[in-house]
Amino acid sequence: MPGTTTSRRGGWMMISTILIEAWDLYAISFLLIFIKNEYNPTPVQLGLATAAVQGGALVGALIGGYIADQLGRKRVFILTMALFIVLAVAQGFSQNIWDLIIIRFLIGIPLGSDISNGYAYIMESMPKGKREQMGSRWQFMFGLGEVIAIVVVTIMYVAGIDHDLLWRVGLALGAVPAVILLISRLGLPETPSSLVQRGRFHEAKEVSQQLFDDPLDMLPDEDVHIERVKVGDFLKVMWADPIKKRATIYGWISNAMQGAEFTAFGFYLPVILVAAGVGVTGSGETQNLVGTNLVTALVYCLATVSGFVAPLMLPKIGHRGVAMWGFGMAFVGLVVGAFAIGMDFKVLIVIAACVLMWGHYWDASNGMTITSMVAPPRFKGTASGFGYVFVKGASFFGAFVFPIMTAAWGPVGATLAVSALSLTGFLSAKFILPELYGYVEQETAQLERRADRTDPPIR
Repeated sequence: MPGTTTSRRGGWMMISTILIEAWDLYAISFLLIFIKNEYNPTPVQLGLATAAVQGGALVGALIGGYIADQLGRKRVFILTMALFIVLAVAQGFSQNIWDLIIIRFLIGIPLGSDISNGYAYIMESMPKGKREQMGSRWQFMFGLGEVIAIVVVTIMYVAGIDHDLLWRVGLALGAVPAVILLISRLGLPETPSSLVQRGRFHEAKEVSQQLFDDPLDMLPDEDVHIERVKVGDFLKVMWADPIKKRATIYGWISNAMQGAEFTAFGFYLPVILVAAGVGVTGSGETQNLVGTNLVTALVYCLATVSGFVAPLMLPKIGHRGVAMWGFGMAFVGLVVGAFAIGMDFKVLIVIAACVLMWGHYWDASNGMTITSMVAPPRFKGTASGFGYVFVKGASFFGAFVFPIMTAAWGPVGATLAVSALSLTGFLSAKFILPELYGYVEQETAQLERRADRTDPPIR
């Protein structure tokens, strides 16, 4: 039912994972200079150190959604946070570049699992409209995490913390919000839908009464054995319905394009700004780094506002409108930014970065929401996991390849190449994505009508 307190709380608890992921993913972009100074990695090793979390999250997304469908949402979101806390601290104690690469790969597994599981939880515990807005807030949380990472790293740097210690503390600090989130999640219930799909009717009725003040009278008050879902059936079900099929294909394309789009250009934004001399406030390394970090923070503050606005625009222009405007602005920002870098036009570089970030935080806002929303309840975790695989696969590719492309083609050529991703996302939103705002998955709709006694029993 709309407006229940527990469902909103559960939604915020799930989407808050993005804040922690943003810290871990992007704090390292402001710490790379110190890691390079200590370990002197090759370009390939540096690319692996930055992309390893993305690779681990790809694995986590692939297995996490399926496990969540089999074992339930609560077990998975508690386990993933506990693993993240241990691994976040461990990366601060790495002894060489390969230690860091391996630990960051491992830390990506619980992150990827938690995101796929969290989206399933949101879709199962919040009403239509509200769940779409909550799911689309992930870019707002990303932006917030990035701004916090910049500010904290800059404060530690100005405070004079030894550089070899600074990057270790910066990466390990991600465990602090993770501990807070884990404690906050302990009181969250399992979702009724997940319990029903596993035949645990008695508990489902109790949780539904708690969450929605609905005792699910149509269910018997006893548990039953239900065959576990098979991953092979997932695509058969999704491909049998034209709306599900088109929405899923778009979601995969969108997730891939925005993942590579941002990880390539946005992840290395501080490096690009330093190379272009943007944000230099005086002479010396400290002035240069602080000035660049402040400019980067301002860009991400704007991006955070964009991430906050995007969900509010859904009722007005729908998912297609948000996606098309987002990818279109990102394309323009990347093309203009490439030429601004080539002309060494610093003001235009910053303006183009702002346009790119505003557009990106729109185009990336709803891909995961769409892939999870259109899936039947028994496949929501699997659908979220599959969708996130495309985000992380593309992010790994972008983080690993962009430094190599930049070395080979220069920042102008590499940035122009990335703009093709944004153009692909725009075209897929225009020609593939059906409008889905307010969509209710058909099996869910049948169950709702049955609960209202407006339909005969499903046979």
